[in-house]
Amino acid sequence: MFAAGNASAALNETPQTVGATVQVGDVTVQGVEFMNNDIRMSGNVYLPKGFNAAQKYAAVVVVHPGGGVKEQAAGLYALKLAEEGFVTLAFDASHQGASGGMPRFIDDPMKRVVDVYSAVDYLSSLPYVDADSIGALGVCAGSGITVKASMTERRIKAVATVSAVDVGAATRKGWDGQAPASALFPTLEAVAGQRSAEAAGAAPVYVNYVPKLGDTTAPRDLQEAADYYLTARGQYPTSTNQMRMTSVSTLASFTGFEGAETYLTQPILMIAGSEAGSLWHSQELNDKAVSTQKELVVVPGLAHMDFYDGNGADNAAKRLAPFFKTNLAAD
Repeated sequence: MFAAGNASAALNETPQTVGATVQVGDVTVQGVEFMNNDIRMSGNVYLPKGFNAAQKYAAVVVVHPGGGVKEQAAGLYALKLAEEGFVTLAFDASHQGASGGMPRFIDDPMKRVVDVYSAVDYLSSLPYVDADSIGALGVCAGSGITVKASMTERRIKAVATVSAVDVGAATRKGWDGQAPASALFPTLEAVAGQRSAEAAGAAPVYVNYVPKLGDTTAPRDLQEAADYYLTARGQYPTSTNQMRMTSVSTLASFTGFEGAETYLTQPILMIAGSEAGSLWHSQELNDKAVSTQKELVVVPGLAHMDFYDGNGADNAAKRLAPFFKTNLAAD
């Protein structure tokens, strides 16, 4: 269920088995599993310095990017928030990483929304979590999932996004949001043909989340994503850069921010870089969200992937911690 060890010293150490713990500085990281209907989910819970199981803590669930796993950027933010006193949970999406679910490597955003529901179920069941003080943070495509889930999951009291992407809009409009609707039609035709082929017994076809290293034809953000996911900087064994090709139709049908103008009432903080090709997602979310407590922070000079580690992640965490402390006041 859990991959052993880390692929790179650049990533923080994480537990190898359910129930095992590792110490990362003052934070204790525990391998856990929880159920999402009939799917067994793989997660890591981060416990703050001086953790006392008899106390109640505010908690934050952290949702990873598309193609990512809990040991990468999501785990880094979970660690940084735990260092600020929160109990945090990073977990692998169903059908991906070390979580269960067949077939493997499908990416269905609405299933990922239900993943978030189940993660909140799990956090609310922990005796040391204040069930009235649970927040959610999404990174990249995890942001669209988090926003969609938060509209209908009223146990989530505060929402934050980092380098937000509504994966449905990105699939339909392209990374920069400029592609015409007709550009997607050939891909959808190919998906339709592949579904028919698989129904007749053909093997699945897989596509990549990020391009090959050195592919200068890809948008800058995606070139830099390859530098993260395909090198020692962020590479991890269960993050395979594979997606079942037929998932494109479920991605294209997803509307991560639709309804935010009515249902996204929680306080929300959005952080993005001024040089990110994905910035339009955060701007659109800021425009749509009905919340009366919303803030869009555009960091000058930073691009999409700058928030996955290093100084960009450090600076984002410095804004996230006070936001959640203000809006998740534990008993």
